[in-house]
Amino acid sequence: MGALMMQGAGSNVGKSMLVAGLCRAARRRGISVAPFKPQNMSNNAAVTADGGEIGRAQALQALACAIAPLTDMNPVLLKPESDLGAQVVVQGHRLTTARARDYSALKPQLMGAVLESFARLKSRHDLVIVEGAGSPAEVNLRANDIANMGFARAAQVPVILAGDIDRGGVIAQLVGTQAVLESGDAAMIEGFVINKFRGDPSLFEDGYRLIEARTGWRGFGVIPWFAQAHLLPAEDALDLSRAPRQTGVKIACLMLSRIANFDDLDPLAGEPGVDLVMIPPGSPIPGDAHLVIVPGTKSTRADLAFLRAQGWDIDLAAHHRRGGHVLGICGGYQMLGRTICDPDGIEGPPGITEGLGLLDIETEMHPDKQLSQVVARHAASGLSVEGYEIHIGRSDGPDRARPFAHVNGAAEGAISPCGRVSGTYLHGLFVADAFRAAYLGAIGITVSGESHQGRVEAVLDALADHLETHLDVEALLGLAR
Repeated sequence: MGALMMQGAGSNVGKSMLVAGLCRAARRRGISVAPFKPQNMSNNAAVTADGGEIGRAQALQALACAIAPLTDMNPVLLKPESDLGAQVVVQGHRLTTARARDYSALKPQLMGAVLESFARLKSRHDLVIVEGAGSPAEVNLRANDIANMGFARAAQVPVILAGDIDRGGVIAQLVGTQAVLESGDAAMIEGFVINKFRGDPSLFEDGYRLIEARTGWRGFGVIPWFAQAHLLPAEDALDLSRAPRQTGVKIACLMLSRIANFDDLDPLAGEPGVDLVMIPPGSPIPGDAHLVIVPGTKSTRADLAFLRAQGWDIDLAAHHRRGGHVLGICGGYQMLGRTICDPDGIEGPPGITEGLGLLDIETEMHPDKQLSQVVARHAASGLSVEGYEIHIGRSDGPDRARPFAHVNGAAEGAISPCGRVSGTYLHGLFVADAFRAAYLGAIGITVSGESHQGRVEAVLDALADHLETHLDVEALLGLAR
């Protein structure tokens, strides 16, 4: 077959989900299929089977394909560390940290790695489904582009353009994209799909035909809103806001400015007995929260300052005095200690920052990143947990004598003397159903017993069914070359 690329007429039009659904639809046809995203920008990363990191969306798409995630599926990953700069990860490993203006100068040398990874995937699979980034309509970024039309033309991959009707203006999105594209780029587009439709699709029939007439592109269908989308891992922190459930035991998670690996929360959000509340900047931690989670972050010391600017340090101290529980994961674990020392300025200006003091540990940043899939044993329950580590820094101190878990017999994490404050470097720990039940049960929360992985698999199947119903999937897959 070959390859097919899904690009968007704007950001957040649902490209990642469309690719996941098409991957599952192809896999169910017996096609050997793999996902690919040349360049991704996300602090939500997954550790791969070959020991690197990629965007979490590509790991989900690999699951849809029933294959292990590999670094070739996302050869360039940008992890924002500030408003102006990001860590550049190439084929799974950190290359450098670059300001946005400097990154454009790196792109020409990155295209080689992108095409190399793409070629390897094509050699191993019948079909590669590619996801673009942002929109090709951002023609000011076209020079040296590796994410959208620059890649499509270099690799000769046909493109489908997705528009988001939910935000309005979808006709202008699609017709306007063609209007601003250079003719050679526009020629790569074989057709379009309309995503996130609510209501009666027949009411958009005239608009659909107008897009076809104005662009000359074929329409492949109108996709109604997929109600189960929130049950799949979010890639963008902007997607984390959720309506409070108003029932169940309240767990609060702080929305740090550089929050990372926030899919750690998904298994909790799926529990009927849990009301998971994301606390946005400027809002206090609810006084009735049973557990407060300080999540991972791409910039620990900067986000610790951000945390204090919201007054959350005061709220956390009060929550702890009331007998509440606190869990710090990765960067959140580091924040709970007494100090964070960055002598080499790895995450920002060199220096030492006073921590929250809820755990008696100290952290020192080191340039070598810990990046591995691990099998741990939870110290309190003895249960096995499969997760991953993705961090810089080493933590040590008296509270490490009470480890959260053990990895290969070595102590991991720390627990306070009172037992109500815990910290760990392990991501993905709540995916393990037995551990999740034991951990939540120990703090008074009863869980459903439903398998989280089973839930995700069922949603991926439902997503594929949804696309099969509303798109001409056979014709779409037939475009691959």
